[in-house]
Amino acid sequence: MPAKKMQVKQMHQEKMKVKRFKLFDAVLAAVCVILVVESAAPTAAIGNSQYFWWAFMFIAFFIPYGFVTAELGAAYRDKGGLFDWVKRAFGRSWGSRVSWYYWIQFVFWLASLAVLFTEVLGQITGTTIPVWTAVLIQLALICVMCIGSLAPISVNKWLINLGTYAKVLLMVALGLFGLYCGITFGFANPVTSAGDLLPSIAGISFIAVIIFNFKGFEVVAAFTGDMENPKKQIPKALLLGGILISFFYIFAAFGISAAIPVAELTTYGGLVESFIHFFIALGLPGHILVPIVGILFLFTLFINVLSWALGVNYVASHAAEQGAMPAIFGKRNKDGAPLGASVLNGVVAGIMVIAVPFIPNPDIFWGFFALQIITLILAYMFMFPAFKKLRRIDPNTERPFKAPGGRVMLNLITYVPLAMLTLSAIFSMVYPLYDGSWYFDTMLVAGTVVAIVVGEIIVFTTGRKAQRTPQVKEGCRDLIANK
Repeated sequence: MPAKKMQVKQMHQEKMKVKRFKLFDAVLAAVCVILVVESAAPTAAIGNSQYFWWAFMFIAFFIPYGFVTAELGAAYRDKGGLFDWVKRAFGRSWGSRVSWYYWIQFVFWLASLAVLFTEVLGQITGTTIPVWTAVLIQLALICVMCIGSLAPISVNKWLINLGTYAKVLLMVALGLFGLYCGITFGFANPVTSAGDLLPSIAGISFIAVIIFNFKGFEVVAAFTGDMENPKKQIPKALLLGGILISFFYIFAAFGISAAIPVAELTTYGGLVESFIHFFIALGLPGHILVPIVGILFLFTLFINVLSWALGVNYVASHAAEQGAMPAIFGKRNKDGAPLGASVLNGVVAGIMVIAVPFIPNPDIFWGFFALQIITLILAYMFMFPAFKKLRRIDPNTERPFKAPGGRVMLNLITYVPLAMLTLSAIFSMVYPLYDGSWYFDTMLVAGTVVAIVVGEIIVFTTGRKAQRTPQVKEGCRDLIANK
């Protein structure tokens, strides 16, 4: 009897330990996963209309996106996350597509960060890195990132936490320096009228950047089952986390806009350029401070990969184990980490950076970065219809958190963000010119087409294999029975 009481007591203690995921923890987790420093410059490139788009996309996309991922993450605690949600709703083929888009978007991001790394390295050292030297550095960085991503989360946790503090420090510093320089020396992009804050057609092509800045809540939603009261905590975490994240992004982009005119702003170097401008304007020792800022920034790039790699690669590995991705993605190391998906991260991203010297694009970082955004959007587009269908076909599954509202609200939560995703994907590849014509970004269109075609090949081949497998097993059974 005492032993049984002790067992019950231990179970109760474990339960209480699990349920200690407070509101503050949820908000901090959202900031840690979602906040990425390198997107501050592309956001600033939108211009003064970015403030309209932030407010609009917060309501039209982030809140519905948070509700959907929180409900699905709490109701379906599958290992495959986004893949399993879509598979449950629409079948293996659509789940296969989602897992492929979700994986390849990370590879594009990895390649873009490698390119950005050498660009920033050149800025902080004041040198022009030769092309093939830069490629070698990028390849070495990709290898280090892929190896580091295989370490257990217990090993990487302190690095990820440290990276979060570095992100917040850089974002706040950008805003404070920009505000001071703007007040003291004048703003580089002043708001002269209310019309400056209104959206322009040209700015629509950048709203995908804001969607990218909100990505990652499906990871945070996994903590819903560990909350004391998810019905109350999730809406608060969604609102507080979204406001806090938006504040950091807007404050940092504001600081960059205060320092550099939009016409002169580069999507890859705006952050370091802004700090250089601040240090010169304020008479601070830039030769000491710029390398420190640059090193912090480069550290956050590395942390971004660590915080996302395991999640993305686990989805691909789980999909492979379910027969929805090629078998190589399902290979794991002795610790259970997704070795095959991680190695393929490095191989594909490495091929991309080797091809950089042959790509006639002056802003290759934006090219890879935009490809990442487009393929991520393709993955997210399936999630919202899956949410609505699962509500209809699987109403009996317990939902610790349920998105509020009736049928009208359900349709708004499903179709408004879906429309935003569709428009942003299209306008990411198309730019309006001043003469009224339209310019198609060949690299983005071609890269998107290639990603879709490869995805369809994977869907077809894994589908045929899935159809043959039961037949082969049945044939083996008949053969054994006959013997």
